[in-house]
Amino acid sequence: MDSINQKSNLTINNSDNNCPDELAHYPIIHHQPIHWGEMDAFNHLNNVVFYRYAESARIGYLQALGMFDGSMVTVLAQSSCQYLRPVTYPDTLLLGVRCQRLGNTSIVIEYSYYSCAQQMIVAMADAVIVRLDSNGKDKLPWTTEERERLLALEASVGHTPKL
Repeated sequence: MDSINQKSNLTINNSDNNCPDELAHYPIIHHQPIHWGEMDAFNHLNNVVFYRYAESARIGYLQALGMFDGSMVTVLAQSSCQYLRPVTYPDTLLLGVRCQRLGNTSIVIEYSYYSCAQQMIVAMADAVIVRLDSNGKDKLPWTTEERERLLALEASVGHTPKL
């Protein structure tokens, strides 16, 4: 894990054998160092920061699918996070990202936050993303090609989202 702690903020496909077992079924792993300024008055990572990290990881997931090229409009319809253990500086979180459920015009994305310092999952989160037309007004279905790419990415780590 020491080599992971040295990495900067990046998102990679989960082909790295150095990935913890807890994240083995997440096709995208986002590496996120904790910064001192993100701590709150109780000396642990502020709860709002978890959502910012999820946003970065989600963008990496969509980029890996070729769905974040500027031509697609998506909106965050819902998000939640369950905090399991406090996170403190210094640390690096590995955010596993995967599709929990693929709808006609939406996707439910699931996150697991793994602390390299604690060597365990410290938070779990999910988000509902809705795809819209270029005007940002009407829902737009995922194309067959997009669905196939997503399912292939998930299958690469032995995960099958609900349809």
